[in-house]
Amino acid sequence: MTQDHYRKLENMYHSAPINQFFRPELRVESGRAEVRIPIRRELFHAAHAAHGSVYFKAADDAAFFSASSLVEDFFVLTSGLHLYLLRPVSDGTLVARASVVHATRNTFIAESVLTDAQERQVGRATGTFVRGRTPLGEGIGYRL
Repeated sequence: MTQDHYRKLENMYHSAPINQFFRPELRVESGRAEVRIPIRRELFHAAHAAHGSVYFKAADDAAFFSASSLVEDFFVLTSGLHLYLLRPVSDGTLVARASVVHATRNTFIAESVLTDAQERQVGRATGTFVRGRTPLGEGIGYRL
């Protein structure tokens, strides 16, 4: 895979409307990805810590893009994600680092490890991803 592919995936991600709310940062490499989400009050549940949906988004996005880094022609789809929430996060940045642990032509398994600003593990996830039918292209933000 090429550096252009990784940068196009990052641009596609940052152009998604949902990311205007979460304000994440993404970095993609071959078989790996990292997502950083700054924790702010708007992301809290009633007990003043990040809602589980923030963990899910970070874990899924990192795992998704680690798998997507290996596919240059079609959009990849999440077919399942199992998430473990290990400890609350109420400040700093939530970081999800993911890598592909198994790959076939059409199916990928990736694992995400989530950490807080002190590098403590706060969550883990395993996801399954499949090659979709939507071609990668400028219409979905896949561009330099």
